[in-house]
Amino acid sequence: MTVSLLLSSQARRARVQDYKQISPPLGIYAVRCEAAGLLRLGASRNVDGTLNRLRFELAHGTARDAALAQAWARHGAEAFSFAVLDRVKERVDPDFDYEAELQALLALWRAELQPELQAAACAPGGQP
Repeated sequence: MTVSLLLSSQARRARVQDYKQISPPLGIYAVRCEAAGLLRLGASRNVDGTLNRLRFELAHGTARDAALAQAWARHGAEAFSFAVLDRVKERVDPDFDYEAELQALLALWRAELQPELQAAACAPGGQP
């Protein structure tokens, strides 16, 4: 029985080590409030974690973006959508510049959504 515990402990350590080496998904996200006409785009080195943080901050009244916080208070969670627009693929090249890739993708998405961003900027309390 001791041997099986030892093996499972070693397997557990190996899995923990594998998990620690996994990098979080990098990407571009959008937060929209259709009712208030707000759209926020952003780039993150942990896109899923960032969206989770934004939802949490809005739900608990600690959001850093005042316009989003006001829209949340006025229209509620149902008026909001949170989306991952794009993800950066992991590269084998150790010298690959992920930050530059994120910024390039963000610029592409801003260009793609320019009309929507301009409309959001013209909405009361809006700024892209």
